[in-house]
Amino acid sequence: MKRQNISRARSLRINRTDAEARLWLHLRNRMLGGAKFRRQVPVGPYIADFLCAEHMLIVELDGGQHADNPADERRTRFLESKGYRVIRFWNPDVLTNTDGVLEMILTELDKTPHPSHRRA
Repeated sequence: MKRQNISRARSLRINRTDAEARLWLHLRNRMLGGAKFRRQVPVGPYIADFLCAEHMLIVELDGGQHADNPADERRTRFLESKGYRVIRFWNPDVLTNTDGVLEMILTELDKTPHPSHRRA
C-alpha cells in the first residue's frame, strides 16, 4: 500500500491541475510566510495536495467531483486525527482569486502552532 501511494503521489505531481500548478508557484521554496510546503504527500491511505509539516497544515484543492462528497469528510477526519488542520479551496477560487486564497492560507499558518509551540 505504501509503495502504491508513493507511486500515485509521483503521478499526481506530474499530472497536476491548473489550480495546483498556480498555487504551487506561491507555496514552493518557502515563498508564503516562510513555511515549507510539499505537494502530493502520502498521509496514511490518502495523498494530501499540499502539506506543511512545520505548521501541521494541509491545503486541499477540490474540483467539481468533490461537491458534497462524503469521502472527503472521512478523509478530513482521518487527517485531523493525525493532528493536521485541513483547509479546502475550490479550483476556480485558486484560479480567479489567488491572492485571496494565499491570504487565507497565511491566516491559517498563523493559527497553526509551529512544532516548538506544540505539546510533545
